[in-house]
Amino acid sequence: MNAGLTVLAVASSVVFAVSGVALWVRPPRRLASRVRPYSSVTGTEFGPSPGAAGRMDPGLTFGEGAIRRLIGPMLAGLVYPLARLLMPMDDRELAVRLRQGGLLPELEEAARPPVYRMRSFGLMVLYATGLGGVALLSGGSGGRVILFIAAGASLGALQVRVRLSEAVRRRRETIRSELYTINQLVAMYTRVGGGPIQGLRYVVGRARGIAVEEIAEVLHLHERGWVFSEAMARAERLTPEPEAARTYRVMARSQEQGSDLSDALLGLSKDLRAMRRDGLRRAAARRRILMVIPVVVVLAPITMLFMAAPIPSILFGG
Repeated sequence: MNAGLTVLAVASSVVFAVSGVALWVRPPRRLASRVRPYSSVTGTEFGPSPGAAGRMDPGLTFGEGAIRRLIGPMLAGLVYPLARLLMPMDDRELAVRLRQGGLLPELEEAARPPVYRMRSFGLMVLYATGLGGVALLSGGSGGRVILFIAAGASLGALQVRVRLSEAVRRRRETIRSELYTINQLVAMYTRVGGGPIQGLRYVVGRARGIAVEEIAEVLHLHERGWVFSEAMARAERLTPEPEAARTYRVMARSQEQGSDLSDALLGLSKDLRAMRRDGLRRAAARRRILMVIPVVVVLAPITMLFMAAPIPSILFGG
């Protein structure tokens, strides 16, 4: 019995280690994520795209394809309710969060929430299995193994939530760093007589970045028949950065009302520069505090000991 548990623990630890490496090492970005704004946006908004019929092909009739089609839905039906408990937000809200975090770019927007829930549940099971295997290898009792499994499940659930929030935060910072240059370029283009749409096309044709991708999607929707203000309102609703939403709102209002866009964008650029300067000052202040902590924690007690060492001999002699 002990030998069987040992083999199970070793196998669980190996699976945990290999899966952990596979989760932390990011695969190369696929081409599908780059061409999706030109192929699937209208399908997401209005229904299936013309090429969706080809993707609905059931595949093989016998062999691995048939087994996967028969067993896969049953397993998913059993596991997916548990995966929804791990992240209780609805699919629409989760799809927006995944879009804002840039996760699963190779999938269609409607397919991202189920896939992310299942992968997150698999990560939680992986952590629980790994810590349970460690408890078995260390010769722990049944209660200790259960405690380690519960701790692993909690750690996996926390990792899932932190991963999504961290991805959204990183993209917000990236968009905020790109907005200053975009505003300056569009302001210069409109200052010499161009319109907002022509200025955005100029930027999209010569720049790269997350904010540029959002603007390119707006222009693509506009070319497909959307009103420019509605496309901008959609980008304003989906972007993770509030300053980007503010910029899109100003651009849409300028296109509708014919107001001067260059002065508004230059004002937004000044606000972004001031915000970035204040952020750098706060980061510098935090680092100063962190530099003082080792002095207070390590050097101050040692200095106090050296100062207090001669006190007993002074008071009592000897």
